[in-house]
Amino acid sequence: MRAASLLLVVTISACGFHRQGVTTMSPLMKATYIDATDERTGFQLELRRSLLASGARIAPTAEEATATLRIARDETGRRVLSVSARNTPREYEVYYVVRYSVTAGGKELLPPQDLELTRDYSFDETRLLAKEEEEEILRAAIARDLAGIVLRRLASL
Repeated sequence: MRAASLLLVVTISACGFHRQGVTTMSPLMKATYIDATDERTGFQLELRRSLLASGARIAPTAEEATATLRIARDETGRRVLSVSARNTPREYEVYYVVRYSVTAGGKELLPPQDLELTRDYSFDETRLLAKEEEEEILRAAIARDLAGIVLRRLASL
């Protein structure tokens, strides 16, 4: 039984198997300091979680870091896409905008990058609570997607 387990482990590791969703971080980003005004946004929470899952460490100060990730813009909101004949909103667009850059050792590794993702959803005023919940779910999904995009770019450095 032990031999079969060992054989399975060796076979899986030899075929290049990796856990889904885990990105191997560049050595430059192993100790990352995140310079941002608000550390509690959905995007930043997802980004921190993703960095830690990839094996990076979040440095408490820029001096202890191998790289600094500066978040210059982290905004989310919604816009009206369409209205009914009674001039009430029928469709909204949820957006999330992020601007970030990366420096290490006094050199700019990534110049300021702008990312924006949007999702739209229909609105029904008779289902107000459900639609508010749907908006929050969409906002969280967008933040997760943005963090994934940024993480893949950081891994490629």
